[in-house]
Amino acid sequence: MKLEQNRMPLYEALNRLKRERIVPFDVPGHKHGKANKELTDFLGEKCMSVDVNSMKPLDNLCHPVSVIKEAEELAADAFGAEHAFFMVGGTTSAVQTMILATCKEGDKIIMPRNVHRSAINALILSGAIPVYVNPESDKRLGIALGMSVSEVEKAILENPDAKAVMVNNPTYYGICSDIKRITELAHTYGMKVLADEAHGTHFYFDESLPMSAMEAGADMASVSMHKSGGSLTQSSILLVGKNINHNYVRQVINLTQTTSGSYLLLSSLDMSRKNLALNGRETFEKVRSLAKYARDEINEIGDYYAYSREIINGDSIYDFDVTKLSVNTFNVGLTGIEVYDLLRDEYDIQIEFGDIGNILAYISVGDREREIERLVSALAEIRRRFKKERTGMFDHEYINPTVAMSPKKAFYADKESLPVKETIGRICSEFVMCYPPGIPILAPGEMITEEILTYISYAKEKGCFMTGPESMDITRLNVVKEEK
Repeated sequence: MKLEQNRMPLYEALNRLKRERIVPFDVPGHKHGKANKELTDFLGEKCMSVDVNSMKPLDNLCHPVSVIKEAEELAADAFGAEHAFFMVGGTTSAVQTMILATCKEGDKIIMPRNVHRSAINALILSGAIPVYVNPESDKRLGIALGMSVSEVEKAILENPDAKAVMVNNPTYYGICSDIKRITELAHTYGMKVLADEAHGTHFYFDESLPMSAMEAGADMASVSMHKSGGSLTQSSILLVGKNINHNYVRQVINLTQTTSGSYLLLSSLDMSRKNLALNGRETFEKVRSLAKYARDEINEIGDYYAYSREIINGDSIYDFDVTKLSVNTFNVGLTGIEVYDLLRDEYDIQIEFGDIGNILAYISVGDREREIERLVSALAEIRRRFKKERTGMFDHEYINPTVAMSPKKAFYADKESLPVKETIGRICSEFVMCYPPGIPILAPGEMITEEILTYISYAKEKGCFMTGPESMDITRLNVVKEEK
């Protein structure tokens, strides 16, 4: 039975609370903003008045029985899932819940190596062992692709005791694996399928876009509502299928999620779900149209390559998310991060990210053609003013790692800090990555090679924002201490 998607239980409950004019002798201590005038002036009284604590009329995120429960049921219905959980720790917490709920210490999980760091963090927390399916790379674009079905099958046959297969749907660049075939294959061998859909919220509301995880039959999916779904930053939804014990999943969520869930975040999930359920198709049709207009205009400039469905190969690029404005910059002689910096510093345009060879501009229904035209004009001028010879540029952003130790064992092992140049041949015990996109160049348990260090040096030189190590300037790395 379809539910009434025009309902917003949390929004309605918060409005009832405002009308009741309750005198607060509970937290938060700002007491509807009266205790912090500067903050109230900055955010507004309306915002501060609904930054409240769990109470009987507002339910409790850890154990919902009324309005949060209703809102989660509406979300499950809208996304075609059996159950949905509102997450206030971002999709990071949703990804980690999926892995922690599926894999225990020593269990194997098959996953692409170009996962977000949140997935590898979950391996450190759970003690699960990754079986990496190294994605193919596209030399022309310099990016890692999706997982080949044959490579997933090979990993399954070699590791029949694995508990789960994890899939990016899509990657940051918009590339999709054949999630339906991968799901059917994994289920044949009794494995669960977990989908990181941080960048795929819109798949559920536009049949012209790639297949969503729930439609493909996946067991769990982490959906970043705050990216393309329109909710507030840090709000996310975890979707659960029929073959998962949702009560156990809630227990796992409550291991790490706050007991003080923000009603600003929760209500934004509720309201955004209603908007997507009622207006999603029309919304994303407009986004697709804007993205196509942008691609066509950018490709007219010359040298830039705004790619789309023409790169599909039926396997490692099974489908492509046409709402993504991914643009390759190699032939302009500039790295993506250099174009990113020029757009921000010279033209006051903030895009999502730039890496070694690509930029990504996130387009939503909030954009208009005039903003697209401003971006296109800026890119044309950057090409005219700053174009260089391509000589000496790296042609890839992904290096296949050698896993020498489990992430958990390496992270918690006795370690020593060495100058970066002295770490070749040692096992890394921390992360190194460009953020965004947050895909580790090095992760705990991986062998440090000269190729990887050269890449890190190049990325730093070009201005990539490097994160992960204890050494904030990334002049030293922590490595596993060798036994004497």
